[in-house]
Amino acid sequence: MNADVKKRGIWWVWLSMLVVVLDQMVKHLISISLDYLDSVPLLPYLNLTLVHNTGAAFSLLSDASGWQRWFFMTLSGGVSLALVVWLYSLPQQRKWLSASLALILGGATGNLIDRVLHGYVVDFIDVYYISWHFPAFNIADSAITVGAVMLIIDTFWFDGAEITTHDGKR
Repeated sequence: MNADVKKRGIWWVWLSMLVVVLDQMVKHLISISLDYLDSVPLLPYLNLTLVHNTGAAFSLLSDASGWQRWFFMTLSGGVSLALVVWLYSLPQQRKWLSASLALILGGATGNLIDRVLHGYVVDFIDVYYISWHFPAFNIADSAITVGAVMLIIDTFWFDGAEITTHDGKR
């Protein structure tokens, strides 16, 4: 691998690729194993339920006339491109920030692939309590969420500073 790439945050794209591969493999397995809206109990308060989401997070705009597919594909592609540029601009010392952006990039790409191939995002993780169900989500959504939380932590606690250990090493 090019030494310059290892000196930049773009090296973390391997994490994005891992998220995409894992996300797409699991979505494929769920799609061929379950019928639409069928639930398989895993644990108390957790089911696998195949759902097709044509909207955004929490099924926002899922009942729109179809324009939302193109809007979310464009938005996802633009955000992904911006994240790649941001990652490339980061020095290797910004590991936490690079990892957070790579997780968001991987999740956005995983869901973008679904929209391009199917016209909807495959969701399957169903968390519930009695009759209340949290909107179904997937591995890509989880990566985006974890990455966003890490980004918030980086913004408020690290504030662009290099992270060092107690002995001064990175």
